[in-house]
Amino acid sequence: MSMRISTSSAGALEEKTRAAGSSVLAALFLTALKIIVGLATNSLGILAEAAHSALDLGAALMTLFAVRASDRPADDRHPYGHAKVENLSALFETLLLLITCVWIVWESVRRLFLERETVEASIWAFLVMAVSIIVDVSRSRMLRRAARKHDSQALEADALHFETDIWSSSVVLLGLAGVWVAQRQSHLAWLESADAVAALGVAVIVIGVSLRLGGRAVRPLLDGTESAVVDPIRAAIQATPGVHGIHRLRVRTAGPQTFVDAHVLADRRASLWEAHALADAVHDAVRTAVPRTDIVVHVEPVPPAASNSVKGEGS
Repeated sequence: MSMRISTSSAGALEEKTRAAGSSVLAALFLTALKIIVGLATNSLGILAEAAHSALDLGAALMTLFAVRASDRPADDRHPYGHAKVENLSALFETLLLLITCVWIVWESVRRLFLERETVEASIWAFLVMAVSIIVDVSRSRMLRRAARKHDSQALEADALHFETDIWSSSVVLLGLAGVWVAQRQSHLAWLESADAVAALGVAVIVIGVSLRLGGRAVRPLLDGTESAVVDPIRAAIQATPGVHGIHRLRVRTAGPQTFVDAHVLADRRASLWEAHALADAVHDAVRTAVPRTDIVVHVEPVPPAASNSVKGEGS
């Protein structure tokens, strides 16, 4: 027996698309702004952030595609739907982030140990990073709200991505401040390396987020689940009146959807109608505990000895 949860409404899809679309526009604006100011000031920190924002743009475009593709209904070739497109989108973001980290680390090491370059800590450099932080704060909050409302892993990954941008931009601001001080205080000339060190700080932050996003993306693709998802489902089934135990429970996730295959034990003397009613009760209990669940319930009779034992304990 099974029950299929309907796909998101047209209104939900429109809201998710609007959130992802605004993220694309914001990433495009920040990328262009950082490239212009980074080249004008020769700041590696800002250029590293420009590369980061360029990858944010690619990630935002992938998220926009993912939220639309994942909402397509199941078909003959994809009986479980298309929700795993969101997981693929998160994995794609991870790969993009790791690629840009390689360039940032190399360029930082080159400027620190091989070839010194002068950075101009102008007012424009500070302004572009301040604008970046403001835009990222607004964008991450909007994406986080939409992700929670629609249980969208793609939007959640995008929100986490841009929350990281806030911290990395703050690191670059500190680096520029160090350069500004060094240019005015000769005894603090060592602070001229602060820009390259800040870029390394950006790379460290991005690597940490990449590993986090990658782990969350790969787990569903390999049909792995977390106890935070399985435990509420198990508890809901065990608490359902008439269930004497769980013989087998398999849980997998795909984007915002959860698929459950449960074999539950029931009184061997139950009629077909009673077994059917028990399966319906398990459906309702699981869907209350974990929304957007597609569950298949198989009812099995409790062996005679176990059935008598359960009956005696419950009487």
